[in-house]
Amino acid sequence: MKDFKKLKVWQQAHDLTLKIYKISMNFPKEELFGLTSQIRRSSASIAANIAEGCGRGGDADFSRFLQMAMGSASELEYHLLLSRGLNYLNQSDYEDLNNQVIDVKRMLATLIKKLKANR
Repeated sequence: MKDFKKLKVWQQAHDLTLKIYKISMNFPKEELFGLTSQIRRSSASIAANIAEGCGRGGDADFSRFLQMAMGSASELEYHLLLSRGLNYLNQSDYEDLNNQVIDVKRMLATLIKKLKANR
């Protein structure tokens, strides 16, 4: 069992989720059960899947949960694009958050590759 809080990718994903929650507080109230909920859920799912994978038995399970985290990161990437298109995010916030998602995806890909190489 790994301590997920020590993983740099989890720390980055957690920080991203905190930023998403803070920024999405400014989304229109009518989006609370729509895009606001979706963007928060997809961002939290990244860190949650990393954490859950750390609690599993072996590297194969861990890798599977990292793949799910990658899927959530891609979903979040789209939600950010949609939020920008709807003018819920300004360009600066969009670029900052999108760059952070891309960094998390890059870190996940590296970790997945490393786990596959160790098998």
